[in-house]
Amino acid sequence: MSRVDWLSRAGGPLRGEIVVPGDKSVSHRALMFGAIADGVTHIRGFLEGEDTRATAAILGKLGVRFETPSPGARVVHGVGLHGLRGSSGELDCGNAGTGMRLLAGLLAGQAFDSTLVGDESLSRRPMRRVTDPLATMGASIDTADGKPPLRIHGGAALHGVTYHPPVASAQIKSALLLAGLYAKGFTEVIEPHPTRDYTESMLKAFGWPIEYSPGRARLEGGHVLHAVDVDVPADFSSAAFFIVAACIVPGSAVRLKAVGLNPRRTGLLAALRLMGADIAVENERSSGGESIGDLVVRHAPLRGVTLPPDVVPDMIDEFPALFVAAAVAEGTTTIRGAAELRVKESDRIASMANGLKACGVSIDELPDGAIIQGGGIGGGSIDSHGDHRIAMSFAIAGLVASAPIAIGDCANVATSFPGFMELANGTGFRLETQS
Repeated sequence: MSRVDWLSRAGGPLRGEIVVPGDKSVSHRALMFGAIADGVTHIRGFLEGEDTRATAAILGKLGVRFETPSPGARVVHGVGLHGLRGSSGELDCGNAGTGMRLLAGLLAGQAFDSTLVGDESLSRRPMRRVTDPLATMGASIDTADGKPPLRIHGGAALHGVTYHPPVASAQIKSALLLAGLYAKGFTEVIEPHPTRDYTESMLKAFGWPIEYSPGRARLEGGHVLHAVDVDVPADFSSAAFFIVAACIVPGSAVRLKAVGLNPRRTGLLAALRLMGADIAVENERSSGGESIGDLVVRHAPLRGVTLPPDVVPDMIDEFPALFVAAAVAEGTTTIRGAAELRVKESDRIASMANGLKACGVSIDELPDGAIIQGGGIGGGSIDSHGDHRIAMSFAIAGLVASAPIAIGDCANVATSFPGFMELANGTGFRLETQS
């Protein structure tokens, strides 16, 4: 992927109705469950991003047939629980950490060998958090010192376990539950804090017997998945950039349509409301077992807060945007308990701290968070380190900065939010590509 750099200038106010792309987490899972279900699954609202397309391409190499009747739609011709076929070539996950970790669980129970690889960024990310617990189930997976590529040896006889992950992670939980479909006996995951339950609710929708409640999930291997239609809600993590932008740009008033409001994803709303944000939920309803609604966001002065610990697990992906809100707020914001940010596409604590410092913000980096002195953002040049969420967060910062912000290495935004620049500029951003 060639390098792309951005320049973000002061803009706004933000206005209009915004429809962000489909939820990436739901799109990944819909592909995987549809692939190993009996029957044909129709997916609507599918995220047309590079991450999800990489997962579809891998499943295609494993013998699953897909149709694309229109953008945002997929028809998945399921091959059944044991119908996947091995591929002689490497399976390229691109930049998709979710795709790789979930596929590790799915492929651990197959009869054939598989090798999962990723791009330069994904190849630096830790995988032992998934491969070690899968090994307790009997899986045989080789890594490069705990990092990709993952060489998964087929034919392993998996058995259920009860696992207490040391960190709360929906990816770890989902990988174990996927492996548990192929395991003898019961697989149970008991988390230190509840994480998003997309895997559990989708398994239930596909007809697999599963018990789950916040922080706990339990299933037995050996059942059957039955194809269903999946409506993918708009991705809350993508909506987060426009939510924060509308909060901090004076005069803004936007409506974000049909956003997924799974309570394990919406910690950002709680955090911003504590800071004084004006955010309303309208037209709330349920689709495919998931809560969705329209978010109406209006500008309001924000104040610094000490973030409550119980909010942290429900907003890991949204922290870069929250750092920007904190830099604009009046007073000090303290964030703790977010060490998981260190092992995302980049070290997001370091990336945001270094970037905000380059823009004149006073910020003290902590091992598991940061202390941010609010009051405003200056111009500067920052490196997103190929991390899409860092790039989009500084695009927001440029809206209220006293001088332009130059953002380096933005190409990976296409992995999760295709068309971000066009949508942003149509709403009131002044964002352009630099040569």
